[in-house]
Parts: sequence; structure tokens; C-alpha cells
Amino acid sequence: MNKSDILADGLWHNNTIFAQLLGMCPLLGVTTSAENGFWMGAATVLVLIGSNLVVSLVRNVIPKNVRIPAYITIIAAFVTIVGMAMNAWMHEMYLILGLFIPLIVVNCAILGRAEAFASKNGVADAVTDALAVGLGFTFALVLLGGVRELLGQGSLFGFSVFGESYPDVLMFILPPGAFIALGFILAGINLINRRLASRAATAQQTTTPTPQEAA
Repeated sequence: MNKSDILADGLWHNNTIFAQLLGMCPLLGVTTSAENGFWMGAATVLVLIGSNLVVSLVRNVIPKNVRIPAYITIIAAFVTIVGMAMNAWMHEMYLILGLFIPLIVVNCAILGRAEAFASKNGVADAVTDALAVGLGFTFALVLLGGVRELLGQGSLFGFSVFGESYPDVLMFILPPGAFIALGFILAGINLINRRLASRAATAQQTTTPTPQEAA
């Protein structure tokens, strides 16, 4: 798999949220605004890159029977570093994200990439995969957070879009709104994927010569 395929796979085709429905806890818990989603995604990207890098470097050293505990320890170390850095330099955002930062340790998407990809590929591909998966995860967080913030408060990244007269719709700020917004987003993603698949099939049919043409 070349790097462009790795990027496309992590960003869209095999997106952690839209395709695999993994990491739902932070997705539904912190996405009350686009900004919260962005910083949670940024923290996850840093942990993914660091853990994939180290796992790829030591993949031939770790015994197979202890590889999962070893991967979790590596991930936990990077989560601790990211959490301490956010607490020091972004204390208010650290308090907003709260428990969801330590919970990155048990995010099955991160452990899954370490086990399924980083432990079987070189450093360059492992880092590329981490970047693609992390950006895809961040995109999902920001998209859902933006939709909830826009519909719930009439703003985006804290800037008013619909004006001060827009009535706050509390439902989209509360957890039920997250499920509703996510459902519509997933429906839109599936519709886009079907149309892309249909166009690809049509293009293949037009470029494939018929038996008479081949003769």
C-alpha cells in the first residue's frame, strides 16, 4: 500500500468514525462545539503519531505474548505527555475536555492501529497511517461539533453565524442532540459513498472495451 492509499484510507474510506464507528465516547462527549472537537482531535493525533512511531521502531523487539500490554503502556506514556502539556499551556481547554483525555489510552482506534498497522510496517508508513487516521478522526469531531454548535447556539468556533436573535436549541447541546446529528451526518456520508461508487462503476464500464471492440 502506497502512502496516498494510506492517506485516503485513514481520512475517508476507512474513517475511524464514519466507517468503523470506533471512538464514539469522545465523539459524543466533547463535541458540544467545533473548538472542543478540534483540540480533542489534535490530542489524539499527537498520541497516534507518537505511539505508532515507537511501536514501529520496537515491533521486532517486543515478544508477541506481551505485545498488547506493551502497546497500551506506550500509548499511556504519550497520553500522559499530551495531558500534562495541555494542562500546562491550555489549562482551560484541559478542564473542558476533562476525563476524555486520559480515556485516549483505551481508545480502541489507537490500539487497533498499533496492532494492525504500526506493528507490521516501517516507520514512514506507520507515521503516515497515524496522521491519516488522526486527521480523519479530527475531521469527524470537528464536523459533529460544528453541526451541534451551529444548530444549538447559532455559532461556529465561537463566532456568531445566525446573529444574537438566534434562539438556543438546547437539544443539540445535550447528548441526545449528538446522536441525532451523528445519524444525519452518517446518512450523508453513506449517500456520498454510494454516489462515488456509482460513478466509479459507470466510468469503469465506459472504459472497458466490449468483446466486439476487443476483437
